[in-house]
Amino acid sequence: MKIVVLGAGAWGTALAISAASQPHHVSLWARDGSQVADMQATRENRRYLPGIPFPPALQILGGEWPSLAGADLVVVGTPMVALRSMLERLNGLAAPVAWLCKGFEAARAGSGTHGLLGHEIRADVAPGLKAGVLSGPSFAQEVARGQPTALVAASEHAGVREALVVAFHSPTLRVYANEDIVGVEVGGAVKNVLAIATGLCDGLNLGLNARAALVTRGLAEMTRLGLALGARAETFMGLSGLGDLVLTATGDLSRNRKVGQLLAQGLSLQQAVDSLGHVAEGVYSARTVVQRAQMLGVDMPISAGVVALLDGRLQPAQAVTELMGRDPKDEAQ
Repeated sequence: MKIVVLGAGAWGTALAISAASQPHHVSLWARDGSQVADMQATRENRRYLPGIPFPPALQILGGEWPSLAGADLVVVGTPMVALRSMLERLNGLAAPVAWLCKGFEAARAGSGTHGLLGHEIRADVAPGLKAGVLSGPSFAQEVARGQPTALVAASEHAGVREALVVAFHSPTLRVYANEDIVGVEVGGAVKNVLAIATGLCDGLNLGLNARAALVTRGLAEMTRLGLALGARAETFMGLSGLGDLVLTATGDLSRNRKVGQLLAQGLSLQQAVDSLGHVAEGVYSARTVVQRAQMLGVDMPISAGVVALLDGRLQPAQAVTELMGRDPKDEAQ
């Protein structure tokens, strides 16, 4: 199988390494010429995954745009902010396409629309493209090292789901197919926002009881928004819902959780983001999550508290006080 991965961040590189360890022809493309030269010379991605060698079969490409002739699968490994331009460039491609980013696109100035999920962007700019998303609970370092991981291949197109399973299913990486791309993408987007909240909780030393409450009530928020957007409830009890939420909200490798911890320590949002060296999608998606929830009449108090914190309208301790001071309600609501 010929696979081209566009974008040499941590996650795109990790999946390229994983696929190239199987009997596939895998190319990893990056636009940054200095990064390409360094990866070709050292046979590792020292910027994002230092110390993890590339398999001999992994080809590193650079330049303005790679040739996609004969590709059986094209994987977009860029952050959410670049997904629209990538899909516009790929419009008309016959091969299946999948993106890896999780989140909502920020609302574009003057567009008159709200921020969109990945499948909504694809419908907007490349409606004929057969595409989907590869998501689930996964840290790039562990996938690159061949540690056991399970992911979800979601698409309305059976051929895309099948291509992702063939490309990435291996002895160390299980890939499950799911046609509920709405639910899978909502889970991937909202869990990043909730991880900021749990990072805040941990940073303030509020205890394990508080963390468990945030994760559980956060899952309820995620599910409410997903159902309002047309997702299936059972998706949120799977890998891309509960699984990804638990990992991102509790794992020490979680960038979004780290943002919450740093805010609790008194750093500004800019200082917290700058210290990461990677994108924390929850920072950029939080406002859109809450905006879409409000448009749909969906109550998401934890996510709203995160937005108030990121905007500087609440201090960390105040955000916790507001959540705990809410009126009692039935758990099913």
